[in-house]
Amino acid sequence: MAHMSHGAHGRPPARGRRWSAFRQSPFWPATVLVLILAAAAGLFAGSYTYSMADPTPRSIPTAVVGSYDQARGRAFLGGLEQALSASVKVHTYDTRAAAVGALQDQEVFAIFELREGGRTAVLDLSSASGASVAELLSDAAPAVGRKTGVQVSVRDINPLQEGDPRGLAIFYISLAAVIIGFVGAIQLSVNASSLLPFERILFTLAYALLGGFAIAATVDWLLGALDLPFAESWLILALTLFTSGMVFTMFNTLFGRWAMLPTWGLMVILGNPSSGGAVSWPLLPSPLGVIGRWLPPGGSVNAQHTAVYFQGHQHVFPFLVLGGWALLSCVVFWIWRHRHPGGREKDAAAADGV
Repeated sequence: MAHMSHGAHGRPPARGRRWSAFRQSPFWPATVLVLILAAAAGLFAGSYTYSMADPTPRSIPTAVVGSYDQARGRAFLGGLEQALSASVKVHTYDTRAAAVGALQDQEVFAIFELREGGRTAVLDLSSASGASVAELLSDAAPAVGRKTGVQVSVRDINPLQEGDPRGLAIFYISLAAVIIGFVGAIQLSVNASSLLPFERILFTLAYALLGGFAIAATVDWLLGALDLPFAESWLILALTLFTSGMVFTMFNTLFGRWAMLPTWGLMVILGNPSSGGAVSWPLLPSPLGVIGRWLPPGGSVNAQHTAVYFQGHQHVFPFLVLGGWALLSCVVFWIWRHRHPGGREKDAAAADGV
């Protein structure tokens, strides 16, 4: 009986010791990483598939000029909404020039000019505003015109550049800046851990400037894929790299070795699919279309897109987004810099065995 009692009371401590030994071994963090990486893989695939696999129009801002209030014009616009299964958000303008100005300011994606009491219509597309939206409209409008008795002619008044026929090059260069931005900060943390806080910010700025130049020079001068307004594009890429790097540095300060999780979640899983670079915002699921504008990847794509295709119509908002995230990250890092794992004081303490 005593032997049975000893065995009954001996097993839990044995299990407890085994669990404690497992927690102290290198197998524990490796197991945690396996589970995290599996979840991250699913989230990564899911976020991009959800955003990009089946882009569906929801609300397309469209300028209308001319006889849009005539019966045939109303029937045509109503038929277009039905064909797209989406709301054609109509903005009316008195003149075509005013409508073109709105298109250049990216307030609308296309212009319908209805003439002769709505019997004919001219659809002015802007592939540069969003290739996927332009393709949908160019396919749907003539078919709707035939059903409603409106003769539709289509023209592209702001086409994409020859080296960027699908409008994806800006997404790719912005993606490169985002990923290299936080990978650079990771490498500084690992291979230059002795940097003091101000030095870390300066070196982040240094690789941001050089990296932005390298991306712009490769895409424009070497490959000829895009004809960039070089100085402006370089500035946007450098600001994107710096912001992305400082976002990781901020999370490294707050969460230590787990900083990659919130960085990856914010910048890659949420930010890049919702940036509007691969799929235009009117075709994204509604929450992503709103959130994306406020995240660094969306700010980068937005600013670069305007710089390349709508020169002279740049907006301040994407720069405020990038600058706001950069400032927030720098301030958080500076205030709690004592928590950052780097610094010469910590390296000296580790060398002394403290």
